[in-house]
Amino acid sequence: MSVVATSDENRDAAATADVDPLGDPFLRTRFALPARPDTFLRRERLVEHLDQALLTPLTMVNGAAGAGKTLLVADWAAGLDRPVAWLTLDPALQGPGMFWAHLLQALRISGVPVADDIGFPADASRVSRTLLTRLAAQLGDNGRIVTVVLDEYDRVSAPEISEQLEFVLHHAGPGLRLVIVTRTEPLLPLHRYRTAGAMTEIRGAELAFTPEETVALLDRHGLRLPVHAADALVDRTRGWAAGLRLCALAARQQPDPEIYLKEFEAGHSAVADFLLAEVLKRQPPPTQDLLLRVSVLERFCVGLAGELTGRTDAESILAGLHRENAFVEDLGHTWYRLHPLFREILRAHLRERCADLEPELHLRAAHWLGRSGLLPEMLAHGAAAGEWDFTARAFVDDLAIGQLFTGLRSDDLTELFAGMGPETTSAAADLVRAAGDLSRCDLDQALAHLQHAEQQLTADGPGPAAAQLSCALLQALAARLAGSPRRAEQAVMTARELEHEVPAQLLDKHPELLALLLTHLGSARLWAGRFDAARDALSTVADGTAGAATALPREESLEHLALIDYLDGWPTRAERKAVAAMTETERFSLPRASVSALGCLVLAAVAVDRGELSEAEELLDRASRCAPRDPVTAAGRSIATAQLLLARGRARAALAATEAAVTADVASPWERGHAALVASAAHLAEGRPDEAAEVLEQVAAEQPACAVGAARARLAAGDPDAALRLLDAVGAGERTGPAVLVRATLLRAQAANAAGDVVTVRRLLARSLTQARRERLRLPFLEAGAWLGPYLAGPPLHGLAAGWLTPGPASDEPGPLLVEHLSGRERDVLQRLAQMMSTEDIAADLYVSVNTVKTHLKSVYRKLAVNRRGDAVRRARELHLL
Repeated sequence: MSVVATSDENRDAAATADVDPLGDPFLRTRFALPARPDTFLRRERLVEHLDQALLTPLTMVNGAAGAGKTLLVADWAAGLDRPVAWLTLDPALQGPGMFWAHLLQALRISGVPVADDIGFPADASRVSRTLLTRLAAQLGDNGRIVTVVLDEYDRVSAPEISEQLEFVLHHAGPGLRLVIVTRTEPLLPLHRYRTAGAMTEIRGAELAFTPEETVALLDRHGLRLPVHAADALVDRTRGWAAGLRLCALAARQQPDPEIYLKEFEAGHSAVADFLLAEVLKRQPPPTQDLLLRVSVLERFCVGLAGELTGRTDAESILAGLHRENAFVEDLGHTWYRLHPLFREILRAHLRERCADLEPELHLRAAHWLGRSGLLPEMLAHGAAAGEWDFTARAFVDDLAIGQLFTGLRSDDLTELFAGMGPETTSAAADLVRAAGDLSRCDLDQALAHLQHAEQQLTADGPGPAAAQLSCALLQALAARLAGSPRRAEQAVMTARELEHEVPAQLLDKHPELLALLLTHLGSARLWAGRFDAARDALSTVADGTAGAATALPREESLEHLALIDYLDGWPTRAERKAVAAMTETERFSLPRASVSALGCLVLAAVAVDRGELSEAEELLDRASRCAPRDPVTAAGRSIATAQLLLARGRARAALAATEAAVTADVASPWERGHAALVASAAHLAEGRPDEAAEVLEQVAAEQPACAVGAARARLAAGDPDAALRLLDAVGAGERTGPAVLVRATLLRAQAANAAGDVVTVRRLLARSLTQARRERLRLPFLEAGAWLGPYLAGPPLHGLAAGWLTPGPASDEPGPLLVEHLSGRERDVLQRLAQMMSTEDIAADLYVSVNTVKTHLKSVYRKLAVNRRGDAVRRARELHLL
């Protein structure tokens, strides 16, 4: 039997024997600062935080296995100019007597004198209160600060040790600084220390490596990695120190380290070996089983974990894993998630151990998530289980099919359902397929799938109302793409009849469905030339409740409303709506691929009318990156392109642009009318006025713009009376805007000039200039010809034209100083303009694109009636806007 001290009386002998209460020699490795490897990276931000440990009685460094806690504290302790007693705990040090014997030995080794009268624990399982009292008194009266580091404190299982430690810490006062390195929360009254500001804490989030620190760490391993690649590695490892070091060591053996660090298989790596040994295998079998099963989930709650395990104690297991920093993160409200790298490794381990279990777990999760109303996650797990009928039916029954067209989850949903094979033949599956076809504008394939779905839905009586309503939405979109107003009206009417059969809460959950329906209807009505009816449907969407779900249909509705204003001759109104449309989806960071090109096309056409041809070309280039979604957009592109080509004198190219076929079930009167206008202008440019008039003969009575075009052709043909009769038919009603009226007034002035009536010419030109200046309409005056020049060069017309149409100072004629009030975002841009910020800087500061800033600047210039930045700032100050 070994020599063991058995009473306080012989404690001195035990102390001098250099053995613990069990009679075993002290292992010096427990008291030595861990060695730092050559690749160790000192992180100054953490060292500076640890320096606060010298100011507070208690410091806790709490993180998961491999988080870098021990090396961080060891490196910091090595740099201190005062005694540091280091003790690394392990399972062998159980019982208060063993703990305090080792702590006293750590103090002695560090050079802190321990008085003989303090004593020595004679029993491994207990320690006397006298020893603790005397130790606290000596540390408090020592005259210098002693720092004690307890590494791997999570190994301490006896609650009384924490109580005794708190007693010594409290009574030692400023003489003791205790640093605890642990994976779990120690059983100390931490709340008291936190409340008193007497505690320094470093936790897992702060221990995580940043991308910049990751680059530096890899550099220590001889690897060069750009910051963007380090970002991806940090995201995958969550900045976990051990994971990064193990990855770096493995990458050094690879021919292309950067590719390895991006694509390495976590389940078969040194990282996997570490986590399986240090985390998974340290858990009891029930906990291991739970971790493996929940690895199929991105996140999980107690109920879901119970569903997958069949256990009723998941709550206590998960709470314990989180407390132990076992790579289980608490998301709040009883929801958790696994560290992403740990999850990868567990999933690989699950597949190797129970290959057939994973699909079953996904299906169980899908059913539970479906019952809980968590559709996106339910769909992901239904797809992962390969249960496509179940997944498609749940998607359609939830009335969520409109999400394929809102830009929010469109890409994710498209990718998810891409795995659905042809063997899945349910009505819901065909509706999903039809939606995918329509999103790609594959109309023929979509109609085939829709027909098949409708046949199945009506085979045994009316199908579920949600499926029928989803079908009506897709039929409305198909009708819009086909240019079939009648079919669109019928689809929306069917949808309206079905609405009362669907639970109200389901309709409220998916506001995008009604918004999409009305947008498709409005577009189809616009194509048919029913502008008032189209405006009713589109305005309902544009003025509806704002939100990410309806952002895309609101944008499309505003774009269509902008086109209506442009076609009616109101360029400023059109510009305002187009700009508002383009910022609608930007507010919610929707992908630009989801957005249509119609707003850019309207702005391009407005720019042509204002003679801003370079701006128009840039907008057309932007619009060309998006394929036309429907006949309206295709016609809008044709109009804007032809107008630009005409303005540049390329009549034949303009004619070719309008001759490009716009596929539609029915012809559009305004599209036909504008094609005729371009053809007429091309004939005029090539000296054929009679042919120009003939082209517009059949459409002149349909649209004011066409009547004005026909009058222009008649005037060029030498028939002013016929021209004036056509102009008399152009009313000045609410629908007829200044872009039409300015051209009509200029033609009357041209006829008066030909008749030698100078007074009438000047009166009409003054009217047209006043109308045009508000809208900055320059093109009509450029189209008018050389006869206009002498009138604009002299008084009084020169003053009306100067500064915006002709060179010279702006007119002193009465006019609005502020054409229109600036929007909030326009004021934001103007304020930054006054700070001499560049367009790029403004975009970055406001978190919008450069093109959006340019659009706002154009609107600001127009509203302030200026053309340059400096003038805008000066005018804004005059108007007290800055």
